[in-house]
Amino acid sequence: MIKIVTDSTADISPEMASELNIDIVPLKVCFNDCEYLDGVTLGRDEFYKNLVENGISPKTSQPTPNDYLTAFEKVKEAGDECICITISSALSGTYSSAMLAKKMVDYDKIYIVDSLTTIAGMKILVNQAHKRIEEGKNVLEIVEEIEELKGRIHIVAALSTLEYLKRGGRISSAAATIGSLARIKPIVTINVEGSIDIFAKAIGYQKAINIILEELKKADTDYPIYPVYTYGTDNLQKLISNIDQTVYPLEEAVQAGPTVGTHVGPEVFALVFVGPKR
Repeated sequence: MIKIVTDSTADISPEMASELNIDIVPLKVCFNDCEYLDGVTLGRDEFYKNLVENGISPKTSQPTPNDYLTAFEKVKEAGDECICITISSALSGTYSSAMLAKKMVDYDKIYIVDSLTTIAGMKILVNQAHKRIEEGKNVLEIVEEIEELKGRIHIVAALSTLEYLKRGGRISSAAATIGSLARIKPIVTINVEGSIDIFAKAIGYQKAINIILEELKKADTDYPIYPVYTYGTDNLQKLISNIDQTVYPLEEAVQAGPTVGTHVGPEVFALVFVGPKR
């Protein structure tokens, strides 16, 4: 059997994880010195209430190698194979923790994939891996396909501010200054190295929507297209209302979880899709 392991930033629901037999290793979020497990002991509603309504600034941390070790030991004991898909190594040390856990368990049939993406981009990769498992593909064929596909994942997100990315050290203070102007809406993406890039600067939300719609023209509709939001769906709904779903059919909207929400903040809306190689 081939087992899939991923982390909580893939925003795979517990129901989906159970149905597809996927193990989720949670990242950690800390509010006022209290540590929570993303998606386990901290849900989205509670998280965004603390972030937005209570104004509490959280911190995030990666899983430890021991967090992965439990999942990998089960794979080894069963004599199974494992594909582990992690959040981009440029955004988190999660990939390194998974690699260390593989060394600790000393089992060659574990394959670690640095997704070089996050949120629904990871979800696309996990779904594709599961689809190929169901089709009877072998583990090396699946890993090769996922390694190729990850370079085609596009995330185009409109942010209300760059302040949260600056706090988390994901962009520089100088880069964050453009987001301090009231009407400027930064558009960010994940580049080929898996880091966050400022893609464009829109004046107002309608311009931001137009930029995202232009990027959507690159989408390969043989793969899912995910609308994504953090807290507040008004602008996402405006975006969706401008999309011809007979041409670009959309999946159900995904709310980004606490780890990603910590670093991008509220009122974010995005599309995630497969397109040409980044």
